[in-house]
Amino acid sequence: MRSDQIKKGANRAPQRALLRALGLTDGEIGRPFVAVVCSASDYIPGHKHLREISEAVKAGILSAGGVPFEFQTIGVCDGIAMNHKGMKYSLCSRELIADSVEVMLTAHPLDAAVFIPNCDKIVPGMLMAACRMNLPSVFVSGGPMLPGEFRGERIGFSEMSEAVGSHAAGKMTDEELREMEEAACPGCGSCSGMYTANSMNCLTEAIGMALPGNGTIPAVYSARIRLAKLAGGQVMRLLKENRKPGDILTKPAFRNALRTEMALGCSTNTVLHLTAIAHEMGVPLDIDDIDRISRETPQICKLNPAGKIFITDLGKVGGIPAVMKELARRDLIALDIPTVSGTVRDRVEQAPDADGTVIRKVENAYRPDGGIAILKGNLAPEGGVVKQGAVAPEMMHHVGPARCFNSEEEAIAAIQGGKIKKGDVVVIRYEGPKGGPGMREMLAPTSSLTGMGLGSSVALITDGRFSGATRGAAIGHVSPEAAAGGLIALIHDGDTIDVDISGRKLELRVSEAEIARRRAAWKAPQKELSGYLKRYAKLVTSGSRGAVFED
Repeated sequence: MRSDQIKKGANRAPQRALLRALGLTDGEIGRPFVAVVCSASDYIPGHKHLREISEAVKAGILSAGGVPFEFQTIGVCDGIAMNHKGMKYSLCSRELIADSVEVMLTAHPLDAAVFIPNCDKIVPGMLMAACRMNLPSVFVSGGPMLPGEFRGERIGFSEMSEAVGSHAAGKMTDEELREMEEAACPGCGSCSGMYTANSMNCLTEAIGMALPGNGTIPAVYSARIRLAKLAGGQVMRLLKENRKPGDILTKPAFRNALRTEMALGCSTNTVLHLTAIAHEMGVPLDIDDIDRISRETPQICKLNPAGKIFITDLGKVGGIPAVMKELARRDLIALDIPTVSGTVRDRVEQAPDADGTVIRKVENAYRPDGGIAILKGNLAPEGGVVKQGAVAPEMMHHVGPARCFNSEEEAIAAIQGGKIKKGDVVVIRYEGPKGGPGMREMLAPTSSLTGMGLGSSVALITDGRFSGATRGAAIGHVSPEAAAGGLIALIHDGDTIDVDISGRKLELRVSEAEIARRRAAWKAPQKELSGYLKRYAKLVTSGSRGAVFED
């Protein structure tokens, strides 16, 4: 066992002495040691209850003959960090989480691990660490929040964000905004729509690293506690079989996750994260692979924020296994590959058939291609990403004049100040991985546009990224970014931009001669950076590469 490095032989008597200081007996020292990696926090609604999940996991490990050791990682709540400097640290935290887990599991060599994340960057950060360490591992998330209810209608965090725009436009009173605020998030769990947290928890299940139900069982249900106990027991079986992430996270498994992503209409952030996880695992995966899978996979679910169906509704009709079963009818899922519990085939054979409403039949898909599209063109030769499954039909092709802003703050002031008109294309730049730095999410601008009634007439492009709660013609991850000299840096107010989502193109209609003239005069703005952001900006790569660090 790997833990023998700290507990076997006369030379390890000092380490054993420290283990005895923890209260361990001879019998316990002789058993497998299992890490319980948890991101519990009093500051994040999705993580508030994770100590209870952790206790259930530890009970499962103990009952199966292991000895659990828990430690914590950091976590950023994107909703709380939104629209201020704190959001610069959200994507950055993914690398810190992966690094911190590597440090702990190398300094204290254990035999296996159960990972307990629940929110946006914590899930991929822990998955990256699991790839790096390659120990027998199981993931169990904290589960989704239940939807809120406002005046007889179910709502989530996206509606709450859009209400800010409605309030700014005079369409909602102070009292109505307060009433909605008190109703939108009724309890613990990851926010209730198919936002990034739930997207990643569902894809962790689809890729085979979590038990069925991981992405959809509500946080407050006892079934979530039972799932955690099962995860603790299952990791001991994986240890006995010596089944590791490297055995599970193969190219077909990543394709399964991407197919499921396209069928569900997940957050655009999943493109960043799956690319980064594949990079850690050494599995070739690039933006062109994702584009190809998107073109081939029908979108069969339309969950909030794209519609009024919530993640908990998906769980009631069979969840992720049922989605994958429907895709398998068109031979879009690799079935005979391993997961942390049997094969994919084992899971889909036990799943119910698509109900036809929450999960549509492939013959009646919402669209013949995926919920996420990759756009290319002179504005994004390395790609841009849009959640096309949440775009109004009339905005699938939009040509309009650019309104340029060099920060999110400038853009939100113009939007809420009534300076953006129907037909405009809002451009937010210098918010990329290096230029931000940190590639901030742009939920405040996009939700304000929607709340003000401009969601079906104004497009937005950025080298930053979007919250999973974003909907509309919002194209993010534009690469190369402005700070790297991408063409997005050279757009002027009034330039014509062609956003062709159906044709998967993003073009600036300016002559090559004019572009050359502008490029000769361009100089990247300098930002005074310190601390982690300064180091991050030096090491991080393009959004098209998952914003991973340079090798």
